[in-house]
This record gives sequence, structure tokens and C-alpha cells, in this order.
Amino acid sequence: MLSSYTKLKIILSNISAKNPKNLQMEPIQHLHLDEENETVGYMKVDRYNQEKIERIAAHYAQILPELGEDPTREGLLKTPERVAKALQYLTHGYDVKPDDILKSAMFKEDYSQMVVVKDIEVFSMCEHHLLPFFGKAHIAYIPNGHIVGLSKIPRVVDAFARRLQVQERLTNEIRDCIQDTLNPAGVAVVIECKHLCMSMRGVQKQNSVTTTSAFTGEFVNDRTRTEFLKLISSSLD
Repeated sequence: MLSSYTKLKIILSNISAKNPKNLQMEPIQHLHLDEENETVGYMKVDRYNQEKIERIAAHYAQILPELGEDPTREGLLKTPERVAKALQYLTHGYDVKPDDILKSAMFKEDYSQMVVVKDIEVFSMCEHHLLPFFGKAHIAYIPNGHIVGLSKIPRVVDAFARRLQVQERLTNEIRDCIQDTLNPAGVAVVIECKHLCMSMRGVQKQNSVTTTSAFTGEFVNDRTRTEFLKLISSSLD
């Protein structure tokens, strides 16, 4: 009887033989396997543009000595490549079309009350210093003939956040994408984030939080906006 590890090796070999070009385009970078005991724990598949990785890594290999480090030191040997892969992942939103995400799960529905998705985790990169900012997004819309799959709203947030950003533009882009694609009666977006460019450097205020908001349609009205702000402030606990 073949072990799980052996079966996996056979599967990967067959894929390579049938689709060598595709496998080369999207290489399997990491297989986390216990080969000695031939048991599979989990498999992580990372896909990168290898040419971009090599170009970015080459620049970081030159930066390290300028910082006073020895790039040949054991702990730094793979750092340029690791940083290049991290940057490509953190900015993969450029390759995603957020409106297509919404269009993939739009449904006709006779529902015209507020839909709120709150406490969506946000991770992005400040375009000024290439340092992270992170926090939560709270989003609502009022359907106007169509609703959207709830998971698509956090995906839209990720698509815009995984780019070099400023929080103000990120807020507007999310609002405009939902408004233009769903054509709802209104959209509300509030984002609260901590910025490492403020806490690690510069003014060094570790506890500061930046809040941005953007509204369209019915949410411009005080009553509707107040209801939204009350809902995102409430807790289910």
C-alpha cells in the first residue's frame, strides 16, 4: 500500500510530465512533508513571477551592505529573495480586478435594508515609507435590486489593500468599486488603522489610530449614517 507521501510524489511527477510548461510558470516552492515517516502534514503552494523575484532580490543584495551588513552572513544569505517574495505577495492586488470579484457573486434580491460587514481585517503598505499599516474596515451598502456574496466584500478590501496605498485613497477606492459595480442606494466605508510609519519612526506615537470614512447615496443623510455608525460600534458579546 502506498504511503501518502509516495502518492503525492507520484501525483506531482505526473503533473510535471503532462504540463511541464505550466508547472514551470507556477512552481511549487514549498512542500511541508515528513519524509522520514512518510506522512503529510500540510502542503503550501507559493506562486511567484521568478524573473521579478530575481530582479528585486538583486537590488536588496546591494542594499544590505549599504546598511552596514554582510550579505554573505548565514542569516542573510536568502534575505534578498525572501524580501522580494514578501513584496510580491504584499502587492499582488495589482493583478486583481476588484469589480470582477463582486460581479462573480451578484444576485437579484428584493431586499432594501442596510447590509453591514464590519471588523474586516486590513493589512496594507504605506506608499511613502513602505511600512505596514493595519486595522479594520467597516462596510455597508443598501441594495437596489442586487445583493452580493458576503465574502466578496472582504475580498475587495484585500484587492485594494494589497497595493502601495494611503488610507484615504484606499477608503475611496473601496467605496467607489462597490457603488459603481452594484449600483446600490448607498455605500458606507469606515477604516481604522495603525501606521507603523508613525509608531516606529518619525513622530513615534505608538497608540495613535487613523480613521477615514467615505459615503455615497443614502449614507450622506444624517439619519442613515448615524444608524450605520451605531451598528459598527455595537458588539454581539
